[in-house]
Amino acid sequence: MADQIQKIVTELPDLKDVTGVWAVADGRAAQGDAAFAADLGIALARTYGSGGQIWQYRSVFDHLLRLLATTNGPESVAQAVRLVSSTEVASSKLDRYTASLLASSHEATDLAAAFTGRASEELRACLVHELVLRGVAVEKTPGITGWATSPHWSHHPLGWLPLTLSYMEGSADLPSYSIRGSSHSMPFGPSESHELAVIASARVPSAEETTTEATATAMAKAVANWAEESNGRIEAREFDLAEPLDAESVPTVLLTLGLECLHGAEKKAALSVAVRPPAQAWRVLFAAASTGGAYNSGAYGAYGRLAAWQSLAALAGSPEGATAGEVEARVRACNWLGFGADTKWFEQVAWDIGLVALAPGNRRLAVLAATDTD
Repeated sequence: MADQIQKIVTELPDLKDVTGVWAVADGRAAQGDAAFAADLGIALARTYGSGGQIWQYRSVFDHLLRLLATTNGPESVAQAVRLVSSTEVASSKLDRYTASLLASSHEATDLAAAFTGRASEELRACLVHELVLRGVAVEKTPGITGWATSPHWSHHPLGWLPLTLSYMEGSADLPSYSIRGSSHSMPFGPSESHELAVIASARVPSAEETTTEATATAMAKAVANWAEESNGRIEAREFDLAEPLDAESVPTVLLTLGLECLHGAEKKAALSVAVRPPAQAWRVLFAAASTGGAYNSGAYGAYGRLAAWQSLAALAGSPEGATAGEVEARVRACNWLGFGADTKWFEQVAWDIGLVALAPGNRRLAVLAATDTD
């Protein structure tokens, strides 16, 4: 086996087509030799570096990881964990990706191998919340419960999240994986139900903008990757209103706030506003954070879940330091609306988001808009 791996490693940069290497690994896995794929991946990383400067390495390594992570059985899980936990390739980004692959492809009981041995705390934390997103009772799963309920990882950023799904998280759009690729839905764009109209005669209360850099950053957590890693634009702003505002008047008020995303909007043609349940707002934010925009792959499920909660908390006006339960209560007490507009700001391709949160008391309005293009 060592000679075959060394031959592949040596010849890899000269290959015009790497499907032959894929076939070798697939064949060994079919014979029950999952260790071959892990050994090959580690040997390749040791020679060419985890940065993957040559396309052949990137293609083969991803195939090997997908092969192990999507093949049934605890041995495949153990070898996938061994591969990504090796010093040659270990990274937090790879841990996030691997956790998503594993959780989507295996029974939870088979994933106990990730909670023993050399697996990183990051991989385990991500895997816990990837499983939570899929409805797994991690607090009752043998081999996982001991780690998931231990207080030793409470300092981890993901430790803030609840170990069970909230009422608004049941509609998460999660990717499905195979050895050859993945697929996921894209719940972006304005809702078509409960449409609200601009009321020309509506009394519009005066508004004072209260946006701070910290608040804007927090509201935009879920879509930040669109701007940082793709071609996206983001507008996140909040306003205090002189008088209480009913949800039906939100379309009219939006046109008076000087929003960049609505510049040039025509009162009766371009602006579309619809009432949305909190679960739909969370679903849109989670998809944006977990799957990314036009040119990136997002933060995957665990950190996508965290970013969606962070954006919702800021949009709803939750105080800093609030628990997940307190944030959820605040979110449920808000009025949520989705909007879109036929303006030059929105790319109108596939990645457009417009959300409004009207806080309890109807005197605070928060707006998040994001758009991206390929």
